[in-house]
Amino acid sequence: MRTRKPNATATPKPAPAVETSESIEAQVAAFLSSGGQIQQIAKGVSGQTQPSRHITIGKR
Repeated sequence: MRTRKPNATATPKPAPAVETSESIEAQVAAFLSSGGQIQQIAKGVSGQTQPSRHITIGKR
C-alpha cells in the first residue's frame, strides 16, 4: 500500500468558531475599556453605508 505524503504547502484547518457568552462579554468589556463605542442600529435599518453595486453578466 502507498501512503500519501503530507503536503508541505497545506495550511492547517482553522479552529472552530465556538465562543462562550463569557468570552464574548470579556471581549466586549475589553473593547469598551479601550475607548471603543458600540453603535446601536434601529431594527429594520441596513448597516450598509454605500450603495450596492449590481453586476451584470452577459448582454441584454
